[in-house]
Amino acid sequence: MSVIIKIGILFLNIIYSVLKLLPVSKKIVYISRQSNTVPIDFELIKHKMGNMLPEYTNIVLAQTIDPGIIAKIRYFFHMFRQMYHVATARLVILDTYCITVSILKQRESLMVIQIWHALGALKKFGYSILDKGEGSSSKIARLMKMHNNYSYVFTSGEKCRIYFSEAFHQDIETVKVFPLPRLDLLLDKERQEKIKNKIIKKYPFLHKDGKKVVLYAPTFRKDEHAFISGAFRLFKIIDFERYNLIYMPHPLTDRVDNLDKRIIYDISFTTEDMFCVSDCLVTDYSAIIFEAMLLKKRIILYAFDFDSYTQKRDFYLDYMKVFSGCISQTADQVVKLLENGDDTEMDWKSQLNDFIAAPQISYTEDICDFLIDVGNL
Repeated sequence: MSVIIKIGILFLNIIYSVLKLLPVSKKIVYISRQSNTVPIDFELIKHKMGNMLPEYTNIVLAQTIDPGIIAKIRYFFHMFRQMYHVATARLVILDTYCITVSILKQRESLMVIQIWHALGALKKFGYSILDKGEGSSSKIARLMKMHNNYSYVFTSGEKCRIYFSEAFHQDIETVKVFPLPRLDLLLDKERQEKIKNKIIKKYPFLHKDGKKVVLYAPTFRKDEHAFISGAFRLFKIIDFERYNLIYMPHPLTDRVDNLDKRIIYDISFTTEDMFCVSDCLVTDYSAIIFEAMLLKKRIILYAFDFDSYTQKRDFYLDYMKVFSGCISQTADQVVKLLENGDDTEMDWKSQLNDFIAAPQISYTEDICDFLIDVGNL
């Protein structure tokens, strides 16, 4: 297998060496494997850069690697499109690992920025979990040069820098504190009110029936069977006479069928959108907690598979200590915490500034100013 990968990388580098002969243009390329639509963080940077540098072209390449041989062949051909645009760009911005950026020999003048797609540093990822159940093998990481060729990696707070340095195998000096642009939207009260009205127009009972609205947004797991079992235990026990439940799984999680019709499952809205109508967030190990912290939402952590997840993934923070006041390891405990109201103290909120830095101007504009400055754009 490793021989085939090495031959494939050699083949792509030969083609890429020809593409690098093409002239470099005033172009910024954004690449994501998180979704097949333009990620909101890319959209915000793209819009701001378009205003600040109107002479630059902005190209977004967003495509997931779906299961099945046909989907993987389709993505392989998509990589040639990536190669052309990267070879002729001044700046590349990523929110995930990008094969073509890491395995190919890049021009020294190319600036590559990894903004990552999640806030804060909670569960381990990247090089921190090599050879663990939720991670990649160290052999594959070496072969695929995982997270190679980055000029800078962005993280959301000073406390996260050391963790991101480890996760991306980067010198800590290249890890810069620039929280994700979408926080500008998250804190835009006028926009949030518009989204709230849009959701309520579609689901008017959220406003009329007086029930508390619970948003359940679990993290992605490679093994979805254990997750589905835990999720359905919660779906079965929650009192729909007292609560409205919104279910927003991770974008890469497979669709769950046979949901109770009383559960709102609507991917036309984002999880951040659903914060506009929710009273409480129920999650597990998702970085969405940092956005909830910023909005001062009540949080309950449903850690039904904590022991097995810790073995497969583990955490940068002492999960059980830091979040002790809001952890439930059974569905019954989740319901009990819900019924207890807002009495649960979460002293970890005092750490918010360490995990999410305040902007100088705005989160988006701070990033764009930095890119223009260090990239000599």
